[in-house]
Amino acid sequence: MCSRFSITTIMPAMDSSRFLFCLFPILFLMINQALAQNCIDEKGNYTTNSTYQTNLNRLLSSLPSNENGNGYGFYNASYRLNSSNERIYATGLCRGDAKAEDCRSCLNNSRYTLPQLCPNRKEAFGWNEKCILRYSNRSIYGVMETEPSPYYWNINNISSSDLDGFNQELRKLLDSIRSEAAAGGSLRKFAFGNTSGPTFQTIFALAQCTPDISEQSCSDCLVGAFAYISYFYGKVGGGVNRPSCYFRFDLYPFYDPTTVKQLPSPPPIHSPPPSTSTTNTSQGSKSSKSRTVIIIVVPIIASLVLVMFVGICLRVRKAKKKLQSNLIPGEDVGEIGSAESLQFDFDTIRIATDDFSEANKLGQGGFGYVYKGRLFNGQEIAVKRLSVNSGQGDLEFKNEVLLMAKLQHRNLVRLLGFCLEGVERLLIYEFVPNASLDHIIFDPIKRAQLDWDRRYKIIVGITRGLIYLHEDSRLRIIHRDLKASNILIDEEMTPKISDFGMAKLFGVDQTQGNTSRIVGTYGYMAPEYAMHGHFSVKSDVYSFGVLVLEIVSGQKNNSFRHGENVEDLLSFAWKCWREGRASNLIDPALTNGSRNEIMRCIHIGLLCVQENIANRPTMNAIVLMLNSYSVTLPVPSQPAFFKDSNVGSDMSLGWKNSSEVITTGSDRSKSSSVKAPENEVSLITEVYPR
Repeated sequence: MCSRFSITTIMPAMDSSRFLFCLFPILFLMINQALAQNCIDEKGNYTTNSTYQTNLNRLLSSLPSNENGNGYGFYNASYRLNSSNERIYATGLCRGDAKAEDCRSCLNNSRYTLPQLCPNRKEAFGWNEKCILRYSNRSIYGVMETEPSPYYWNINNISSSDLDGFNQELRKLLDSIRSEAAAGGSLRKFAFGNTSGPTFQTIFALAQCTPDISEQSCSDCLVGAFAYISYFYGKVGGGVNRPSCYFRFDLYPFYDPTTVKQLPSPPPIHSPPPSTSTTNTSQGSKSSKSRTVIIIVVPIIASLVLVMFVGICLRVRKAKKKLQSNLIPGEDVGEIGSAESLQFDFDTIRIATDDFSEANKLGQGGFGYVYKGRLFNGQEIAVKRLSVNSGQGDLEFKNEVLLMAKLQHRNLVRLLGFCLEGVERLLIYEFVPNASLDHIIFDPIKRAQLDWDRRYKIIVGITRGLIYLHEDSRLRIIHRDLKASNILIDEEMTPKISDFGMAKLFGVDQTQGNTSRIVGTYGYMAPEYAMHGHFSVKSDVYSFGVLVLEIVSGQKNNSFRHGENVEDLLSFAWKCWREGRASNLIDPALTNGSRNEIMRCIHIGLLCVQENIANRPTMNAIVLMLNSYSVTLPVPSQPAFFKDSNVGSDMSLGWKNSSEVITTGSDRSKSSSVKAPENEVSLITEVYPR
């Protein structure tokens, strides 16, 4: 496990990219995305909702603007408090390899977080991996300050036999980057490098000072920071953060040299001006030469810029094509832009979920956790955070993003955005307050609140969602993981199909496909898919049938206790149907509703789970079956995975049996019937078909 020690207050939270590194199993220091802070008590406090607080917020909100920055990650601003010229000062420093957008994002997040972590303090200092933020009621620009000096380290130790060699090489490396950083100039004082350590190890390090201090001050600040290595002597990595400088080292490349913005070249050394005796002829000659140089150089530069632009465009286009490969055959590459426009910044989601706190955890799926969050505008969201070792790769992630960005239907969960940053992959959905169907229908207390009208509404809603996927969307989509936990229920008890990570896209004329990678949930998987990898719209129909039987019975498909026996739902349902006692499948908690409607849903569920693919109805046919009693229902055949065990004729989920026969449907040559329970007339009300 990774750990860190600091002499200041720390908010412990691990950067996801380092968490992955922990798994490999090299452990590293936790310089994290969460802001750590030092609140300076002796500089005084301000009153909540005072003018000071208002002006501080104004100052911090304007700090990351272009007019306050030097173009290389350093920001400096002040704000006058009143007519007495009392001011608030603030500076921001981003790591030298931080991209401009990441820099501003880090400072924007810090300006929200630091005042919350240091409430009412007039002076505070906060830092995380990408940036440092300071503010005070005294001038801090150009002042070299060395305290506080929080430090941290990687808990792994250097082998005792390598210790001397490691420290010798480390000292050389740190001294080298100290000199380079200090000499960086007034725009940026930043340096990084690596060196070979003992036993083929590579040591990486960086150092940086705020560019407002002098070269000597920067060097002195770093020398003092290096002295703290004695506190974590013998560790493979560590670092120190100071208000005016910081450094860090470790055994892996934690910085990105390719994103370091190049400093402008120093101005050229000009030749002495020509003497006054220079003739007009020579001046004209020089002017002519200058024009010639311009005529030659400008087209060359323009051509190079054009080539670079074309190269960038081709690279972006190639990346978009790669994103869509194996996802949507024949789809226009440009349409991926609709998904890219929904991209969220990782820090925004981290703050919205309170750093993915346990209190905001909604549940756990097959690929990670789901968290509740609230954006700055007050909108509630659900964040699906895929675990690093979840098994869902970039293909599935991009698949789900691309699918959900284009699917809009009342019975599908709406995708608000996504985040793909390092190893972090997040999907941001609308927040659905009533959780998933399995939390309701399988709970003995909650399912009593689901009367038949609500259950029927859920069945119909799922049907409409699947019709949209199979028939009405631009492409035919096979969900492949339809189950109770992937049906979310909103405040109006409207079902919404979610989790499209396993979905497959078909062309308009395509009807089936094959795969060697079987994904999904056993119990809901059609036999042809589970055993042979064949999938089609009828695979989803099978899963829908299992869902219908679960909704009617209130029992899980894999197993439930019936007396002294443990039954699987499909076998129990088929035996009840075959022996004319299908009403025994009905959840005893259902005390009202249309008897014929419930029986018809059982009938439809059994038609959907038939082993023969051709015998299963389409979702369009199922809608007709649900909405019109004039549609004749065929007799179902034995379901797949049927287990024949000795269950007596008195099987029931809680009601008495009777010999009354009710015809529920027929084809041209056959009819099927079920026997109703003795007290069904008083418990289930007969209503006109919907």
